[in-house]
Amino acid sequence: MPLYRYVAIQSDGRSVKGLVTADTEKLARQKLRASGQTPVELSLTSSQASKGTPSWRRGIHMRAAFGLTARALLIRQLSSLTEGGLTLERALLALQDDAAKPRQREILAAIHGDVTAGASLSSALANFPSEFPVMDRAVIAAGEQGGRFSEVLTQLANELESAHALRAKLLGAALYPAIVSVVAMLITIFLLGSVVPQVTEVFSQNRFDLPPLTIFVVSLSNWVNAWGGISLLVAVVLGLVGRSLLSSVPRFRLRWHKFWLNVPVFGRFITGYNSARFASTLALLVMAGVPIIKALQTAGQTITNEGLKEIVVDATESVTQGAPLALALESGQRFPRLLLVFIRLGEKTGDLPTMLDRAAKQLNADLQRRAITWATALEPLLIVAMGGVVMVIVLAVLLPIIQLNQWVK
Repeated sequence: MPLYRYVAIQSDGRSVKGLVTADTEKLARQKLRASGQTPVELSLTSSQASKGTPSWRRGIHMRAAFGLTARALLIRQLSSLTEGGLTLERALLALQDDAAKPRQREILAAIHGDVTAGASLSSALANFPSEFPVMDRAVIAAGEQGGRFSEVLTQLANELESAHALRAKLLGAALYPAIVSVVAMLITIFLLGSVVPQVTEVFSQNRFDLPPLTIFVVSLSNWVNAWGGISLLVAVVLGLVGRSLLSSVPRFRLRWHKFWLNVPVFGRFITGYNSARFASTLALLVMAGVPIIKALQTAGQTITNEGLKEIVVDATESVTQGAPLALALESGQRFPRLLLVFIRLGEKTGDLPTMLDRAAKQLNADLQRRAITWATALEPLLIVAMGGVVMVIVLAVLLPIIQLNQWVK
């Protein structure tokens, strides 16, 4: 929905500035008048363009203004302010003034304008789907309908912070092995592409046979110099083509994601991560009062793997027809046994949200433990491998020198 910047006169005569979302300029003026403000100036901004807006008037934003961390902080602050007695309008205005980025201020100003005009917070957030996912909006809508607004916001903030902490720990565990691998590859390419040719050129004029190890390294060096750039270009092109297919061809994306589920180690990590996110999101939604079918549909959208998402879609249809949730998920034969056991227990005791929350915490702990274990094991292995590659290249250079000394003697 288009975003309009306005200057208006309030009923007390004061001039105010802000932003308002509306399908047309006429509707924007009507929304401002309905909120007791008389618009003086109104202009379209580039923060949120509709499909009919010309391309030259649309904003280009590479990243969301509210990432996971910023979104969690925003909801936490909104919960604290409303719980402290501030109205939602005043809380949004305070957060708008405190926003760190101009685009964040624009979005909050637009949300504030919609809420001031009588819209609910969840419907105001729906104007920015790329900033506030469907899960956030569904939880907030449930809190608004159930009269537990501040409490639900606190629970949502806890969930977002937990998701950020899990992602940070997994990235932290994978960061060191990734850096070591990249450095090892760069060092190897530098030695083969630059150092080895210069050293071996000295031996090309001598009439003695080079050691087999040196011949192998020289051949590898020649290949890197002759085909390395082309190979890199081909790899980049294949990567771009693959990325395009993943984004535009659902069947290809589904098969690719199912393939990764069957890869040892990686498949278990993918399943564990998505299962933990699914369980915690579903627990939050059900706890907030969202109906189970709607909660399953929303929680399924947080799953990043299409193979697992397909299982949740099928399970949702089964639950709609009256099947137990644990049995519906078990038919896909992908989700961890631990999650299914807790869901079955929650259905029997009538306390599904608590059991889902416990399952999510245990899955998170298990995932973090396995990630740290693998990272700890990979660190020395990668260092040894990098040292081995460098040693082979150094030996390939030193062996002809030793052989040349013996030949001279």
